[in-house]
Amino acid sequence: MRTLCASTLIGEVFVIGFAGLVAMKDPDLSTGTVWTVSGIAMAVCVLLCGMITRPGGVQLGWALQIALIASGFIVPSMFFLGAIFAALWWASVHYGRKIDEAKARFAAQAADHPAPVPPDAA
Repeated sequence: MRTLCASTLIGEVFVIGFAGLVAMKDPDLSTGTVWTVSGIAMAVCVLLCGMITRPGGVQLGWALQIALIASGFIVPSMFFLGAIFAALWWASVHYGRKIDEAKARFAAQAADHPAPVPPDAA
């Protein structure tokens, strides 16, 4: 799960950065405000890559997805991109957990039935 979720989050870092560039064109927003908010969101994405398996990591990821969709009120294309990344986040969590369960099953089977060592390997 960690690899899939981290990949999604790194993709979001780039999308947030590009959304910041688009938001700078809004005359009502100052450059400092745009880059403070964008920078914090990008930092949260990067830090969350290391927190995925900790308690609350996935929930914090969902909060980030909601914030990404809500950023569509500033940059309208983010409604669409936020929804795409929310779907990717769901897939990363859902299929990542299935992969983790399969790995644990295979590890348990390997522990129960170790592979024979070929005679010429010794």
